[in-house]
Amino acid sequence: MENRNFRLDTEWNMIHYPHRPNGFGILILGDERHFVDSQNSFWTQNEGKRKLLQDFKQAGYTIFYSNLFGMNWGSQNAVDLAARLCAHIRRTEILNDKIHVFAEGMGALTALKLLKRETRIRSLLLLNPILSLNKHLEQEKEHKFFYKKLLQELATAYQIEPKDVLSYLGEQEEFLHIPNGIPVKVIHVLSGNRAYKQSTIIKEFSQTWREQDVDFNMCYMVPEKKPQIGFQSIQFFNKHEHDL
Repeated sequence: MENRNFRLDTEWNMIHYPHRPNGFGILILGDERHFVDSQNSFWTQNEGKRKLLQDFKQAGYTIFYSNLFGMNWGSQNAVDLAARLCAHIRRTEILNDKIHVFAEGMGALTALKLLKRETRIRSLLLLNPILSLNKHLEQEKEHKFFYKKLLQELATAYQIEPKDVLSYLGEQEEFLHIPNGIPVKVIHVLSGNRAYKQSTIIKEFSQTWREQDVDFNMCYMVPEKKPQIGFQSIQFFNKHEHDL
C-alpha cells in the first residue's frame, strides 16, 4: 500500500508510505491551495508537490497531512486537529515519536502554534512562510480584491465577523518563540513582488530567533532552483536524526 486516506472528525487526511522506511515521519502543513479529499490531495495532483513527495519517500520518510478545514490561516481548530493527527499517527504507525514538520505559506502559522503544545517535534522546515497575519494583511491592503477576500477567509477561519478581523488579530499573540532544541530552516523562493515583501518579515523573525539562540538556517532560492527543495529538506532532516 503506497498511501491511504482516512477521516479524523470531519476532515480527510492522507498518509504516504515509502518502500524502504527509515523510521521517521514528516507532518506537512500546506499553503492556501492545499486540500485533501477521500481519494486525492493537492500533493498528489500538483507536479511540483508530487516531486517533493517522491523525494521524501525515496529517502524513506512516511509523510502525512490533513485537509485542516481548508483555508484555516492558523486557526485554533487547525492547530488542534494537527495535534490529533500527530497523536493518531503515533498510535497507528511504527515511527519514531519525534516528527519533522514541513510547513508552507500559511501552514507556518499553524506550525508555530503547534510548537507550543506538541513537545515531540524533531525539526521545523518553513517554505515561503507567512509568519505574521497582521503584517500579511497590511501587505495585502494595496490589492483591494485580495484584501477583501482574505478578510472573509480569516473571518470564516476564526469564526468572527469580517468587520472584527483587524481588532481580533491585533489582540492575538505573535508566535515568535521557538522551544529549546527545535532546529529551524527557512527556504524562501524569491519569485514575485509578494515574495520580496515577505523577505522583510522573515528577516525580522530571523533576528529574533538568533537572539533566542535558536538553531536557525536561512536559504534564499531563485525559482529555477526549486527542484532542489527536496534535497535541501532531506539534508536538513537527516542532520537532526542522530539523537533518537
